[in-house]
Amino acid sequence: MVTYLVSEMHQSLPDAATHVNDWIGAAYVLTLLGAFLADAYFGRFLTIIIFSSIYLVGMILLTLSASIDSLRPPQCTKKPCPPSTNSQISFLYGALYLIALGTGGIKPCVSTFGADQFDESDKKESEKKYAFFNWFFFAINMGALLGITLMVYVQQEKGWTWGFGVPTIVLFASIVVLIVGFNKYRYQKPMGSAFTRFIQVIVVSISNHFRGVVVRNESVLYEMKTKESDIFGARKLPHTKQYRFLDKAAVVTDPETITNNKWKLCTVTQVEEFKSFIRILPVWGSTIALSISFAQLSTFFLTQANIMDRKLGPHFTIPAGSVPIFTALNGLLLVPTYERLIVPYLRTKTGHQRGITSLQRIGVGLFVSIFALMSAALIERMRRSHSNPKGLSIFWLFPQFFLVGTAEVFSYVGQLEFFYDEATDGTRSISSALFLSEIGIGSWLSSAIVKIVESATGGVEEGWIRNNLNNSKLDYFYWILTGINGVNFLVYLIVAWRYKGRNYGRGSVRDESNLIELDGQFKKENDTREFHSMAS
Repeated sequence: MVTYLVSEMHQSLPDAATHVNDWIGAAYVLTLLGAFLADAYFGRFLTIIIFSSIYLVGMILLTLSASIDSLRPPQCTKKPCPPSTNSQISFLYGALYLIALGTGGIKPCVSTFGADQFDESDKKESEKKYAFFNWFFFAINMGALLGITLMVYVQQEKGWTWGFGVPTIVLFASIVVLIVGFNKYRYQKPMGSAFTRFIQVIVVSISNHFRGVVVRNESVLYEMKTKESDIFGARKLPHTKQYRFLDKAAVVTDPETITNNKWKLCTVTQVEEFKSFIRILPVWGSTIALSISFAQLSTFFLTQANIMDRKLGPHFTIPAGSVPIFTALNGLLLVPTYERLIVPYLRTKTGHQRGITSLQRIGVGLFVSIFALMSAALIERMRRSHSNPKGLSIFWLFPQFFLVGTAEVFSYVGQLEFFYDEATDGTRSISSALFLSEIGIGSWLSSAIVKIVESATGGVEEGWIRNNLNNSKLDYFYWILTGINGVNFLVYLIVAWRYKGRNYGRGSVRDESNLIELDGQFKKENDTREFHSMAS
């Protein structure tokens, strides 16, 4: 899209990079909306179908933008190029943001819908689910590989109309394939709005705090007596000792007036659901910087490739858009190697089902990202100071693409695992969306950093980032990102070291047996079998 905006819509390179980052940012932040609708109203399958259709409309409009001459400015024959009109820009951005909206609905649901197909109570299926996220990431990279090789070739040889049109047709076929299998899937029914339940816990706990309510022990906390929780389709959650302030939302202030009004009294399960969501926020916040590095893959990394020697033999030139193949191949090769060789070896050393924990895997990715941006800075410095920058082989970019791809393999899959495992039954889609939203926020932060650097160093004509990279100082920008990744890694180490999962701090059987079970009356339930049911 950066190439399209510069070559076809006549935007400057910094503006095109900023617009693409903003567009990607919107797509991933909108995953929160998709997750909300999936969990509260539509379910994951129907949400995927609805938003895939929206995505399809956006792709059709994007194809029309590339096909109809009146939707683009005239071809540039001399500088300055004629700019795009407001109507041309509006049509293109309308198409792109329909695609972003479609992405927002699809992304948080696909991985969780896939994981839903495995029965956690079945040992064999449970073991297969451990490998699912690795192979899910493998499939994403396979799609990316086809996109940056086959589709880039089609676009280069046949033009932008075919370049956008073929994926549009394939997208339509994918929707049909998904629908055909509808009677084979396992479905999780919508459980209502988790965001509403979160707000209820906050409101009730604050209200009870100002009323002087004190939680002296778990015996004053309210839970349903029924086997299932009061959250439709969700299992009960045992009480934990973190964030005790929120326990005030489940305090029974008057046993004679037990109410189903959640704005006055919440259950232990509802409070614990909110606690589980709060626990993952520090991990989420301490991994956003990694997404800033990923944003460079689709912007400045490709811009570098576009002005380097891409010849492969005397008769073939590698398309600039195909250079991310270094990253995609990394994922395709590393995932099977990791799953088949590294995980079994690590499992014998650590005893952990996945070889290493999700948090450790994320940490590896964050650590590698530091060297990815460091290599990008060093190589760009060498390219810029070379006697013939345009004669430098594109293969010099291999280290930065390879290392970013390695960081992604470890961190992306680790985050998928972590946010799915730490989520409760009613927050799986929202937890997945929270992880994906950091990719969007990272893209926005990348745009902000570009603008700040551009403004602080003299603008698009004199600053570090100019239309002509040979006159720019892009390596300085990469060093800034290296520093950000380094500081972020140290912050993450502290967060991961202090992290306590949702199974941490549960009361003992003796403590939990005192948990009040109320069904119209105030009494103490001492049946530990009920606790074991809750804990399971």
